[in-house]
This record gives sequence, structure tokens and C-alpha cells, in this order.
Amino acid sequence: MTPFHRLLANNLVANITNFTVWFALTFWTFLETRSVFATGMIAGIYLVLTAMLGIWFGSLVDHHGKRRMMLVSSVASLALYAVVLGGYAFDPDIRAANIASISFWLFILLTMLGVIVGNIRMIALPTLVTLLVPADRRDKANGLVGMVSGIGFLTTSAISGFLVAWGGMVATLAAAILLSLAAAIDLLLIRVDEPREPETHDAPRQIDLAGTLRVVLAIPGLFALILFSSFNNLLGGVFMALMDAYGLSLMKVQEWGLLWAAISCAFILSGMVIARTGLGANPVRTLLAVNLVAWTVAVFFTIQSSILLLAVGCFIWMFLGPYAEAAEQTTLQKVVPFERQGRVFGFAQSVEQAASPLTAFLIAPITQFVFVPLMTDGAGAAAIGDWYGRGPDRGIAIVFSIAGLLGVIATLAAFRSQSYRRISAAYAGGVESGPAAPAAI
Repeated sequence: MTPFHRLLANNLVANITNFTVWFALTFWTFLETRSVFATGMIAGIYLVLTAMLGIWFGSLVDHHGKRRMMLVSSVASLALYAVVLGGYAFDPDIRAANIASISFWLFILLTMLGVIVGNIRMIALPTLVTLLVPADRRDKANGLVGMVSGIGFLTTSAISGFLVAWGGMVATLAAAILLSLAAAIDLLLIRVDEPREPETHDAPRQIDLAGTLRVVLAIPGLFALILFSSFNNLLGGVFMALMDAYGLSLMKVQEWGLLWAAISCAFILSGMVIARTGLGANPVRTLLAVNLVAWTVAVFFTIQSSILLLAVGCFIWMFLGPYAEAAEQTTLQKVVPFERQGRVFGFAQSVEQAASPLTAFLIAPITQFVFVPLMTDGAGAAAIGDWYGRGPDRGIAIVFSIAGLLGVIATLAAFRSQSYRRISAAYAGGVESGPAAPAAI
């Protein structure tokens, strides 16, 4: 097994660990509090921390060994999960999910910080693709990365639902500690030959935001591409804040976990297709095309209160997700110099997530206090309730449709923009990045 494939497997374990904690925390909080506001805050905390820490994480990846930083990620997650497990054991307000308690929100914050530290891996892995995989195979390698993410989602969804139903947060955090330890030990056994001095022209420990911004602005259309992804994530914050509440309003937590496990197979199927066929000659065009389809689906998949319609819509959404992610990564890997890729990936992560916290923090209370009453016994229920349905779940559903419509409009505008043509031309004439050694894909 090549180092690339071993790193993929290791990242799979880490992804399962961290996302199981995130999913389980959301499930447990909603079931204990029945508050859309509380679950929206969890999504918002994730997005705020991601936006705040992405640039710093990218600098760490560029200035230190990438495998070493993945190891630091696992150790930090392990330590944070151990701390919050101790807090859960000794604080009754945490166990009771008392949303008026400061200690409960501190528990949420530290748990999510343990998840967020895993983003170091998400920045390091695409730079390792550049290092270990030849340029003409990177789109397929990125497809494998997407497939691994899909396997993680599949496993995570099933595990989270059953862990919460069986042992609550105690079982979840205990499992996370063991898996984080296993991932850290395995990383010690993986050898990656990395350049000892990735940069000779910069101070070795500077975050250098200004320099990173200059690199981004120097590539025609790249900043616009990042802004487009940011707008997508702005709308995507709606899904992060409301999807679990919507699903759990239709079915039991075990069933919701199993449904996510089933539809997460779309990630695996998508990654296999990309690994076999690639992304085409213009990954930017592929990115916009899959976004157009995904947002069109988002308009309609909650139009009726149907588990089948929800499942089909989420399956299509998840199938297209790895295409969009792999297309952006493949573009950046070609047009950005290798020694700057960690910071550019971190910068993109921060900027793309910066708008999402606003959505997550605002959409949960807006949905709870505006759209849910509107579609329960308000004007919306009176106007379209006979065919659309009435109740809290229909209030959540109409927010999804509005977000999807805005996404369709934004993607059509992007297709017609000058920036789309510029970044496409930059990719076609981009330099080859990285000291890539041959690797079997």
C-alpha cells in the first residue's frame, strides 16, 4: 500500500471519529431539548471556528511537516474529548442538557473544538495529493478523497444514531478517544518524504496573510471562485442548521441515522466514478454544472412531507458534493504554487466558511419564530397548507426551497461571468505544482 493510500485510510478513521462526535452531539442535543435554536447554534459554532482557524491551520501545514500536523490533530482531538467526557461525568447541567447553563455551552464549545481540530487534516490532505500524485492523476486522486469522505459519512451516520440511542454522549466520547488514539499511533508508522524546507524566501513561522492574499489575487478569477464557494456555503448553512431537525421531525433517531448511512453511499459511488473518469478538461465548468443541479434539487426535495422525497434529494445532493469539492481542489492544486498551498487552502476554507455562521446563527431562530408559526397556523398555512402541508416540519421545508432557488440564480449568474472565463483560462495554462512522485491511483 502506498503512503497516499495509507494516509487516506488514516484520514478515514479520523473523519469517522470527529464527524460521529458532531452528529451525535447534534442528535443528543435536539432529542434532549427539542430546540431547533440549540442545534442551529452547534452548526454555527462549527462554522465560526472553521472560519476563524482556517488560515492559521493552513500556515501550520505549510510551515511544518504535513504528516506531523495530522498527528497533532489527532492528539489534540483526543485531549479535548477526554476533557469534555470528564465534564459530562461531573456536571449535572451538562447531563441534563440545560441550555440556560454556561457549563452546557462550554461543553458544546470544547466538543466542537475537538471536531474542528480535525480540519488540519482536511487542509493537509490535498497538499499531500499534490506532493504524492502526478498532476495528470490528481483529479482522480481527489475523487478517492471524496470516496473516503463518503465512507466516513456512511459509517458516521449509522454509528451516531445508535450510539446516542444506546449510550448517549458517554459512549460517543469514549469511542472517539479510542479511535483518535488509534489514528495517532498509525500515523507514527507512515513514512512520507517531504521537502525539509518548503520555503526559503519567507520567515518560517509567519502566517503571512498578506502574502497569501497576493497569491490568490494574482491568479485571474481565483478569488471569484472562492467567493462563489462562499455564497454556496452561505446557503449551505441553512442545511447544516436545519437538516437534522427536519429529519428527526419525520422519524426516530435510529432511523434517521440509518437513512443517512444509506444515502451516504452516494459519496462512495461519486468518488468511485470520479476516480475512474476524472472531472473533464475544465473542472471549473464541472463545479458550476453540479452546483446548478444540486440547487435545483434543493428547491423540490422538501416540497412534500415525504421521507422518500427527502432521501432521493439528499442522495443526489451527496452524489454531486464530491464533484464540487474535487473540482475546486484540482483547480487549486494546479494554479497555486506548492509551497503556498496549505495557506491558500486554509484561506479558502476560512473565507468560504465566513458567511455560513451568519446563516446558521440567524436561520435557526428565524425558522423557529417566523417560518414554523407561518406554516403551522399562520398566513402560509392558510394560503398553501392544503397541498404543501402544515406544521413545524413544513416551516423548515419552505426555508430549504428558498435557499435552493437563491442557489440556482447565483449559479446561473456565475456561468455568465467574466471571472468564470478567467479561472478556466488560468487552469488551462496553469503551472504544474509540487514535487509529485509517481503513485498508483
